[in-house]
Amino acid sequence: MQGKLLAIAFITVGEMYFGAENKNWGEKRRKGLETILRNFVVIPYDHEIARYYGKLMAERKRNGRPIAPNDAWIAACAIRYSVPLVTHNAKDFAGITALEIITETKESNP
Repeated sequence: MQGKLLAIAFITVGEMYFGAENKNWGEKRRKGLETILRNFVVIPYDHEIARYYGKLMAERKRNGRPIAPNDAWIAACAIRYSVPLVTHNAKDFAGITALEIITETKESNP
């Protein structure tokens, strides 16, 4: 990912803050999190992302492969901006044809 502009979905930022709160992080670790987050452009909510989110949630439900709401928001952000999604949980996004997944080994969507 060196030399690339790195972005993170707004929902992921919230998940990271939740993790810090849930684990009762101290001030030093919280500041470290905020320092790390400055390395990313945060993809904010917009109506186009919301449309992709709704479509993904409905399609996955119809196909008998429901997706967690936060994962659907993350996928919708990547689809909206036509950027690959980098994850260690590729299986959570399997079957989303409009999504390019990058994991430990680069792979297209299975």
